Amino acid sequence: MAHPLEPRVAAYISGRLGCDVAVEAMERISGGASRETYRFVARWTEAGTPRERKMILRRDPPASLIDTERKIEFAAYRAFHGSAVPVPEMLWLEEEDGPLDHPFFIAEELAGFQAAPQVLLSGMYDAVLPKVAERKWTILGEIARADPAALGLTEVMEAPAPEACWRRELAYWEAALARDEAEPLPITRAAIRWLKANPPPPAQKLSVVHGDYRTGNFLFDEAGEIHGILDWEMCHLGDPLEDLAWGFNPVWGFGQPDKAGGLLPQAEATDIWEKASGLKADPAALRWWVLFNCVKGQAIWVGSARAFLDGGNREPIMIYPAWWLINAQDRAILKVMGRL
Repeated sequence: MAHPLEPRVAAYISGRLGCDVAVEAMERISGGASRETYRFVARWTEAGTPRERKMILRRDPPASLIDTERKIEFAAYRAFHGSAVPVPEMLWLEEEDGPLDHPFFIAEELAGFQAAPQVLLSGMYDAVLPKVAERKWTILGEIARADPAALGLTEVMEAPAPEACWRRELAYWEAALARDEAEPLPITRAAIRWLKANPPPPAQKLSVVHGDYRTGNFLFDEAGEIHGILDWEMCHLGDPLEDLAWGFNPVWGFGQPDKAGGLLPQAEATDIWEKASGLKADPAALRWWVLFNCVKGQAIWVGSARAFLDGGNREPIMIYPAWWLINAQDRAILKVMGRL
């Protein structure tokens, strides 16, 4: 049975290409807590030659795990396409509700690769895990090294002063917690008090911050190569240590507490990143950002629960992070603070 979105997506792409387009094999990809994600095949004829392309649709849901701007996500992908940071090609951005009821964008699909950390860490890829780790943090170093202005991203993203990066991010996520929490979070509040009392130094440069750079958000193959960095919906400009530290949040160890992202020790990952970025990760500043990212993570899990409880989005993916991670994130906070 054809998916009900197929004719509407076909009509939209037909209007963009100026020819008749058929859309087939549409299916929703599991996950998508901040965007609904679908894959499909588009077919059309161009200058007498049949064309076929696998594509991805990312559509805003009625309520989201995080509030993000699709224009920013689209711009981040487009800025890095063709660079040392592998990303899929962006095709069309639609900010009006009319065509598909909610704003969306369409991109090429990078097919034939894996993303799930459960697959990567299942044992089948053990021989190539060192290469995956090297590529993962080298690519993150390339993101940190990039010039946001040269990429055109200062035109679509706020550019805070280096000394204001930490304050802006902490204020944003503290406000999200205050808005969404359904019960007291004393451990998280203690972490916030510590973060305010012990601010980090100014950012050594203003960098593109992916915002969710972790194992699970890149596409890899059997040889250990990474073919696409995904999920840029929290992208912004800020301190590059924020991005490095997000992947060091203990909840992303996937059962291997002594390995960042389940791949290798934090010190080794940091060394790879420093070589690729040309920057330095001061240990005290990095620890601040790791603890900050534990608070940020908690705000996201609490926010997903709030969207589910309020009935704005009853997808299971909305309540699963809260069920799985709120307690784990509290324990991670205690670990980073040296209290566990």
